[in-house]
Amino acid sequence: MRNIISILTGISAFLALAGQGQAQSPPQKPEMNRNCPGLVAADTPRVIPAALRLSALAADQMRITYIGHATFLLESPQLVRIATDYNNYVKPGIVPDIITMNHAHSTHYTDNPDPGIKLVLRGWRDDGSQVAYDETFKDVRVRSVATNIRKFDGTTEQYGNSIFIFEIANLCIAHLGHLHHTLTQQQLDDIGRVDVVFAPVDGSFTLDLEGMVEVLQALKAPLIIPMHYFSSYTLERFLSRVREQYPVEFNDTPSLVLSKASLPTAPKVLVLPGR
Repeated sequence: MRNIISILTGISAFLALAGQGQAQSPPQKPEMNRNCPGLVAADTPRVIPAALRLSALAADQMRITYIGHATFLLESPQLVRIATDYNNYVKPGIVPDIITMNHAHSTHYTDNPDPGIKLVLRGWRDDGSQVAYDETFKDVRVRSVATNIRKFDGTTEQYGNSIFIFEIANLCIAHLGHLHHTLTQQQLDDIGRVDVVFAPVDGSFTLDLEGMVEVLQALKAPLIIPMHYFSSYTLERFLSRVREQYPVEFNDTPSLVLSKASLPTAPKVLVLPGR
């Protein structure tokens, strides 16, 4: 009996020491903290009863729908809806919770957004000062990095465009807006490592094709989704150029559900049909 008691006592002491060692181990940082600093979705998720879930998406999923031109509808697990480069011409059929806008043309912004929109993020300021958003709404974080745009008279509008970065479901998505120039190292550092990039590929109104390829190679996103291409001819011109660097695939529908686990292992271009 004394031997059994001694054995049990030893086991208890060993388990206690093991527990202390585990408690003292430093917490591991989520991978996305290195790629997309301050990610909201990387925090320990709150428990949500099944009856109160607002979306069919899993906690690690988001939905991307290409509406057309430069407008995408993004949906989070908590059913936060975001419309990019929101305007009066090409827009989703629902009122989003968050909209982002840019100043290059009226197809990238509106001065009269729906009053039901909760966060209206204009990517420029009328006084020419720099915009730098960092907003959180439910399970979504939105940041911005300002860039310049060319005006019709050939001059430059300082900070007339913003690259918006969306942190949703442990993913980081960058919308380049109406980008007119390649990115500085400081801008790349401010954007951080991204998983998905929405790239304007018209090659004329925005950045030329070689400049856009340079930006995409600098961002190193696993998934590149073209936008702002006007016609199949313009799209194919871009695809012919980037096939030298990336495989190209076409999605059957304008929507896809994405998670960290479903990202491609090597960078690729995915074309979503849109109007």
